[in-house]
Amino acid sequence: MKTKKQNADFVHVGRKLLGWYQLHGRDLPFRKTNDPYKIWICEIIFQQTRIEQGLNHYNRFIERFPDVHSLAEASTDEVLLYWKGLGYYSRALNLHQAAQQILAAFQGNFPENYEDILSLKGVGKYTAAAVSSICFGQHIPAVDGNFYRVLSRIFADDFDVSGSKAFDYFSQLALQMMPAGEAGHFNEAMMDLGSAICKPKNPLCESCPLTEDCLAFQLGKVQDFPVKTKKAKATDLELKYFFVEFEGTFLVRQRAEDFIWKKLYEFPEKIPAEWAEFIISQKTVFHKLTHKNLTITFAHIQLPSLQILQKFAAKEGYFLISAEEAQQKSFPKPLQNFLEGIFQHAEKL
Repeated sequence: MKTKKQNADFVHVGRKLLGWYQLHGRDLPFRKTNDPYKIWICEIIFQQTRIEQGLNHYNRFIERFPDVHSLAEASTDEVLLYWKGLGYYSRALNLHQAAQQILAAFQGNFPENYEDILSLKGVGKYTAAAVSSICFGQHIPAVDGNFYRVLSRIFADDFDVSGSKAFDYFSQLALQMMPAGEAGHFNEAMMDLGSAICKPKNPLCESCPLTEDCLAFQLGKVQDFPVKTKKAKATDLELKYFFVEFEGTFLVRQRAEDFIWKKLYEFPEKIPAEWAEFIISQKTVFHKLTHKNLTITFAHIQLPSLQILQKFAAKEGYFLISAEEAQQKSFPKPLQNFLEGIFQHAEKL
């Protein structure tokens, strides 16, 4: 149902949206600054994290890494530690590498041009558009899931939002609404409207400032939009970990960057066959990643000698840490949950 109004001037709708935003826009700390570094950090954090869940993480991260230099010069372990609890740790690795890239390619100055921002590690079209519009006033829509939903409903447009051309298509629709000189505020207003009012399910149409202009609302078909036909099929993956310890000291190593959970810490996945007799418990958990369904079995092993652990660690590339030292390491969520269970049990003994 491609609307025939798409060639019309919809800037008045954008102005109406901005009026609503002035009254109802969220009061967020990163909206009190035009510092591109801080806007970049917040956009990356809140890509996969709800604002109310991520604000404390954002404040803590910015306090420790207040600028590009402090982030670029930090160790990978420290960056991952301050990302702990946010998940999708590849975002933190990309931030770290991009900060180093800014030092090397842009003399430590955050790039102003959209294409230069887009060249940074881990930065996609949405983030580049958000930073360049909010901080540098470039007339570029920051199209994300909120934009797809709001625009497809306003225009009653059934263009598939899961297709490879969706970003460019909906960018053109957004440009029809975006008032000149207001790109940054317009992008933030669209984010807020999509988050607070034009929700995926049970949208609050009675509170929306754009109902008179929303074709889907006028047609009574709000829930029919956006249209999304492609859905990536999740693959099943089975993992087994051995939590091998002696009196609270246990084996870990840092993962490589060629698969899931890049640079996070893990327990051994293989052990000598003779250690099986020291297994004291096993449990299986299930964990979902974006495109993977994980079944993870944990085996808890208590060895009779510290020397056995030390010998295995030296030979296989592991090292030994205590529960206290583990607090300074970043583990994948299911391993972190397992550790917390172990620590809580030990405290009760």
